Amino acid sequence: MNRISDIIHRHYDDIVRMWTEVATRAASARGLDAPELKNIMPAYLASLADDAKGQAVTLAERRKFVEAHVAARLRQGFHVAEVVEEFALLGRCISRMWAGAPPEARPGVEDVEQLFGELHAASANVIALFSEHMREDEQTEKRYLRLIQKVANEALEVDAASLRERLKEVLELVMEALGGQSAALLLKETPLPGFGTVASTGVAMEALARYATLQGVSDDAPGSGEEAEATPMAVSEDLRREGLSSLLGIRLATRYALRGILYVGITASRDFTARERRRLESLGERLTIHLDNAKLYADLLAKVETLQEERVLRERFVSVLAHDLRGPLSAAKVAAQLLLRRPEVMEERRDLARRIDQNIERTDRMVRDLLDANRLRAGEQLSLQFAPCDLRAIAREVIEELSTIHGERFLLVAESSVEGWWSEDELRRALWNLTSNAVKYGALDEPITLTVARTDSVAWVSVHNEGRAISRADQESLFKPFSRTRTAQTGVAKGWGLGLTLVWGCAQAHGGRVRVESEEGDGTTFTLELPLDSRAVAAVGT
Repeated sequence: MNRISDIIHRHYDDIVRMWTEVATRAASARGLDAPELKNIMPAYLASLADDAKGQAVTLAERRKFVEAHVAARLRQGFHVAEVVEEFALLGRCISRMWAGAPPEARPGVEDVEQLFGELHAASANVIALFSEHMREDEQTEKRYLRLIQKVANEALEVDAASLRERLKEVLELVMEALGGQSAALLLKETPLPGFGTVASTGVAMEALARYATLQGVSDDAPGSGEEAEATPMAVSEDLRREGLSSLLGIRLATRYALRGILYVGITASRDFTARERRRLESLGERLTIHLDNAKLYADLLAKVETLQEERVLRERFVSVLAHDLRGPLSAAKVAAQLLLRRPEVMEERRDLARRIDQNIERTDRMVRDLLDANRLRAGEQLSLQFAPCDLRAIAREVIEELSTIHGERFLLVAESSVEGWWSEDELRRALWNLTSNAVKYGALDEPITLTVARTDSVAWVSVHNEGRAISRADQESLFKPFSRTRTAQTGVAKGWGLGLTLVWGCAQAHGGRVRVESEEGDGTTFTLELPLDSRAVAAVGT
């Protein structure tokens, strides 16, 4: 009767070869080379045959083989059932060595029971080691999640410049959690196109930032779906030269206006394990929540700041409104009282009646401007009545009216009539506002030029004045309601900050546009561009 240790000793190579062939067919083993697949299993098999050579192996020593095998399989991403099955496969391969032998050549029952008892103990050790690892892994993951939570909470209290540094801290935590040596985070705001790298750290930091930015605008970016799934990425030659061998990417599927992509790279010559991919997904999910919170918090602060600015503007506007309306109303009231006290001179003092009419008209124009500006602010268009009119004639009327107030300092450049279907009243108001602004904020001793022209499809009128240029920052907010440039706020010219808003609204309602060009030394030019027939555009808009 043969002992099992002797059978293993004689058929050692056959058992290893048979086990390797069967284990290779397991899905989890695909992609492993022969040494990685065999790992410590041949040494464990040899320990079962040591008794035949008089070298007894203790249970503690065999347990070390099992621990080493489990540790390797954990790094390779095996599940506990797959590792238990490997030991079961070993038992079946050993038993096949005596399956066809006569009864007298087979091992005894007690010897067989001892072998499978050993293999059962090894499987129990595998399960215990996996359970211990899962508990440690869970605690480790909780630790990293807790640290990310702490950094995220602190990041809400810093400014934008410091936020990048806090995001680098988060990337360093993610790298540590995955055993990585490099990481990069890309973010973008929807619906804006393209991602931008906001933080990167570790080796090959600049190369990874370049790679991440390029991938962020390509179809190869990770995780195009809603679910955040860690995806192994192709490593570019640039990254390989910098020392990275494997790269993992995950799209951060935020619920709010931010979108993100996170990359983690390692220098070791191995792939990321399934467990590491799952850990990145867990960390990515938590980071997504924090990015959402950060965006909501930033938007809330911006909204609060906007509301505070609006409150200041509203208070200032109410004060200016009360002052400006009081002037023409007081003049009309005084004129009316004079007529009431001396009705016998009413026929002689027609100038008083004319003054009343002019001041009431001025008050009505102020109220109409205010109502139209509020309509534009609410996202509505101005209501226009279209009719054939001449843009050159409108410009001439505006110049004549303003010349009675400011003198002969206006020039009109127009080769011929420029006719189209527009709202004459609205265009007159727009040109009056543009030209009045040129008077208020332009050079006092230089002419103001109105130019009217057309092409086959559009007409335009521009108002140019010399003087101090409008800054780029002010140009971005010129057409917003109640907005006035810094120069206007500090200068002597008064106003509500509605004129340019109404010009913009006029352009929009006509299906046109308004633009400004302002450079130091060249002066400032506002150009109102219109289609020749605004009726069709207005019909589409409704």
